[in-house]
Amino acid sequence: MELTELTQLVGIMVAGAASMRAAISVASFAGRRYQFARQEKKYVAEFRSATAGIFQSRQIQRQEVPLTWQGKRKFRVVNRVYENYQQDICSFYLEPNDGRSIPPFRPGQFLTFSVPVPGQAEPVTRCYSLSESPAAGGYYRVTVKRLAPPEGAPEGTPPGQSSDYFHTHLQPGSIVEAYAPSGSFCLDEHSGRPVVLIAGGVGITPIVSMLNSLIAARSRREIWLFYGVRNRAEHAMYTHLQQLAARVRNLRVVVAYSRPTNSCRHNVDYHLRGHITEQLLRPVLEGRDCEIYMCGPASMMRSLTAGFKNIGVPAENVRSEAFDPASVAPAETPVKAPEHNARQTFQIEFARSGKRVEWQSGDGSILELAMANGVKARCGCRQGVCGTCAIALKNGEVEYERTPEKTPAPGKCLPCVAQPQSDLVLDM
Repeated sequence: MELTELTQLVGIMVAGAASMRAAISVASFAGRRYQFARQEKKYVAEFRSATAGIFQSRQIQRQEVPLTWQGKRKFRVVNRVYENYQQDICSFYLEPNDGRSIPPFRPGQFLTFSVPVPGQAEPVTRCYSLSESPAAGGYYRVTVKRLAPPEGAPEGTPPGQSSDYFHTHLQPGSIVEAYAPSGSFCLDEHSGRPVVLIAGGVGITPIVSMLNSLIAARSRREIWLFYGVRNRAEHAMYTHLQQLAARVRNLRVVVAYSRPTNSCRHNVDYHLRGHITEQLLRPVLEGRDCEIYMCGPASMMRSLTAGFKNIGVPAENVRSEAFDPASVAPAETPVKAPEHNARQTFQIEFARSGKRVEWQSGDGSILELAMANGVKARCGCRQGVCGTCAIALKNGEVEYERTPEKTPAPGKCLPCVAQPQSDLVLDM
């Protein structure tokens, strides 16, 4: 509360008290109770009248939270919770370090973090899905799997840089920087159609945000959750999903373990052995107008996308996101083959790095070309979603493999999904 407003309130209270004391001192003993009651009623009415506008103004200010913020914002880790037996999946609860409100987000969106990985000259940029319902309020939650070194990698190969930093360095009280929530893989909260949520492994993170949002809104929609994971040790958010399945009448949960161990209990921990397949989904989807939200590894995404076509599910009913963004494009934004003119070779000048290289058909995006040639480039989603990689296009023209969700500002381009249409000069 502002000092002037506080002064007003104190003045009213003092005046009211003085008025009551005067009334009591001049009144006869028999009339004191009557006089006190009248003065108290008058005082309370004046107090309410004077303060109503102030409190209403404060309430409006609290509600008028901007939907985004510019650049990076500091967040403080207030809690961290392991979400599986293996303890390689951990949820981090984040509150704004400036103490101000945070904007709401849509279920399924993500935060883009700038991570100061030790040994790296520049911060590493990574995107992690928000894993809680927007209705939770007051904090953000991201759930991060600590990535192990690739299979077959030499001994001593480090794990995933960003995920290892989260698990190793971020404790309650730690500060991390993030950009505003973004992403188009979002639950349609205004629909009444049955919703089918499909997750594989750590792809459960945006899916559980959608599920929690439906539960928080007391949605009456028919909800199916299909979750595929190796076994109980890797099963994320086990207790939470078990509790929801037991108490939410319109929710059906089906868990598939691809590699169950002897300690995994059939029909308790999981329902079937194997993967989430077309055959499993067909009885739920065939002949029904359902919304499908899917997030998981590339192999699962490719298999089920083909399966949906066999079942006859319209493409517009399916929304998907890979938890390894570079591995597969979203189903709703298929990759198109750029239509270049007869010339298939272009010269790309990375002005800031002082490098000039040749791009040929088949070299992929400008970002891939830059990284292959040792040009430093900030990137996040690699899908044209987060806008992290936006750079100035000093000369030339580009075209996009797919329409970027995050439209770059005039004079800039998103190299993660861009290919040259002419010789280029880029501020990289």
